[in-house]
Amino acid sequence: MEDWAEIRRLSVAEGLSGRCIARRLGVSRVTVARALAQDRPPKYDRARRPSIVDPYVDQMRVLLAEYPKMPATVLAERVGFNDGRCTTVFRQRVAVVKAELGMVDPADRLVFAPGEQFQCDLWFPGKVVGEQGLSYPVVTMIACYSRRLEAVMIPSRVCGDILSGMNVLLTRFDGLPKALLWDNEAGLVSGHRLIAQSAGWAGALGVKVKLAKPRDPETKGRIERANGYLGTSFLPGRRFASIEDFNTQLESWLSQKANHRTVRALGYTPYQVWDHDYEKLIRLPDLLPAAGLQASTRLGRDYYVRLDSADYSVDPHAIGRIVDVHGSLDRVRVTCEGRVVADHKRCFCKGSVVCGPAHVQSAKALRENFQAASRANTRTYDAVSQVAQADLASYDTLWDQTRKAAR
Repeated sequence: MEDWAEIRRLSVAEGLSGRCIARRLGVSRVTVARALAQDRPPKYDRARRPSIVDPYVDQMRVLLAEYPKMPATVLAERVGFNDGRCTTVFRQRVAVVKAELGMVDPADRLVFAPGEQFQCDLWFPGKVVGEQGLSYPVVTMIACYSRRLEAVMIPSRVCGDILSGMNVLLTRFDGLPKALLWDNEAGLVSGHRLIAQSAGWAGALGVKVKLAKPRDPETKGRIERANGYLGTSFLPGRRFASIEDFNTQLESWLSQKANHRTVRALGYTPYQVWDHDYEKLIRLPDLLPAAGLQASTRLGRDYYVRLDSADYSVDPHAIGRIVDVHGSLDRVRVTCEGRVVADHKRCFCKGSVVCGPAHVQSAKALRENFQAASRANTRTYDAVSQVAQADLASYDTLWDQTRKAAR
């Protein structure tokens, strides 16, 4: 390439003859003549060699035309290709044949207006919390226009906890977009439709929850890349004593680092263009719709209720009555007929028992009163249950009288 360029320069710019150019560069006059005869840089074209897959291409076309979604491994079995050393070559040829048949799925470049959409997802950082290495999900949310990212760890992936996490994140954004995009998360969706609790939450806020189509990851590519960014830039080298510690570190990192980084597609940081997003957001209501775990049950003699695999004690005076259990991200409250009968800090360790000392003392007093009353009732029954015993000889007399009358 360099020789061709130099030969052309010497010939055009300096007007040297082919013989002089050959002498100066130390090449043959034939090389100089060939270089001057070519208007474009020389390019080496290697002749295509036959591929081991060539004999199977016609069968591949027939099968793919009828079954376009047939996997390459099954296709290799159908056409009789069994050379395990050349599986990559076979897959590459399958891709070429699909392109020739028009079986391609191009990904469009999605463009969002300010305030148009927030993308949401669950990120699973793994076993990173506490000395035992417990694993909890993280609700992530990104503004599609400005790329501002917010996230919070929640105790479980059930609907109530996910909605509570979204309330926290929307409060940080201080506004609502026109639509929230979710994939078909099992905690929120059943049969490609929102379940009752999540639909009620969206209706109370007046926001549209858009569900991504199956097998279409490009629809929520922004949040997927954000999850990967969290895994590579936030997690390494950090330790977390609890969920609260994780959320404290994460919120600080998002506000001081992540949302101050320059996004290549924008040329700005998320905070620099956030004002354009914020102007188009819908204002949040003064009171966000209720979220969290909710249940109703009749309190048994074992005065505990279960919420998310943990047991919480309740005032035993409510035994036999219907109690309502409500669990937020940090508290568990139990009410009976509008009266609070239990209020505990939520425990995130599965199988744990959270016991209130006042409840235990109250149960002890009730048990002692019940046992004392039982003993008093037993003595009274013994006193009144004494009855006169009949003389058994009177039965014999009566029998003799009956027998004589019969004669």
